[in-house]
Amino acid sequence: MDGYGTPTRVDGGTAELALLWGGFPVLGAGAGWLLAAGARWITELPWVPFKGLFELVDGLPDAQAGIGGVALGALGGLAVAVLGTAERLTVTVDTGRARLRRGGGTREVGRRQVRAVFLDGKHLVLLGHEDEELAREKSDLSAARLATAFRAHGWPWTDADPHRDAYRRWVPGLPGLPAGADALLRARQRALDKGRDGEVRELRDELARTGLVVRDDRERQYWRLTRAAPEPRDATSAEPEGDGR
Repeated sequence: MDGYGTPTRVDGGTAELALLWGGFPVLGAGAGWLLAAGARWITELPWVPFKGLFELVDGLPDAQAGIGGVALGALGGLAVAVLGTAERLTVTVDTGRARLRRGGGTREVGRRQVRAVFLDGKHLVLLGHEDEELAREKSDLSAARLATAFRAHGWPWTDADPHRDAYRRWVPGLPGLPAGADALLRARQRALDKGRDGEVRELRDELARTGLVVRDDRERQYWRLTRAAPEPRDATSAEPEGDGR
């Protein structure tokens, strides 16, 4: 492996794949059969959505309705399996680099770039020498397996975020932020509230360019500065609300 030694791979393993491709289709088929069997009862509920669909199912012969419900439920379970497989994180680490792969994308980080590796809740985080985040990936992988893999190859694994106490909760207009960061945090909060995950990730990257590291806790944003951050803007240098006319 180009002088990097034998790599260690950490993923969900065959048990996770078995759950995705075996469990979810079966659960979906069962749910589809139950909905088909209970279609008449469901149509009598005044608040149920898509009542016309259940009335259509109720009008079918029992055998056709049951087969259709099972088939649709199984297809729904397969769709969940496809999405779940695409979202699986696989971590491959050796003495020279770490590869974080999810779906069709791979992020590679060199060992010399990294000062600390740790889990922040459900996220695997790699920090650089300016205390910036080189990678943050959501993960359900075993913490013990990740720690063993990184430590076995000489990476600086820590049991907690070394900057945990440096974070401050963001509120609009808070002083001490670099120029432009408050507007980005406002936009990111709106994206968080609306569940726009792609936009949330993009704005995290934009904030990183201003020297900010941001973490979320129950849709609240917390931030800290990196060593490379520009001089923070204080309250007296805040941008005016209007043009002064």
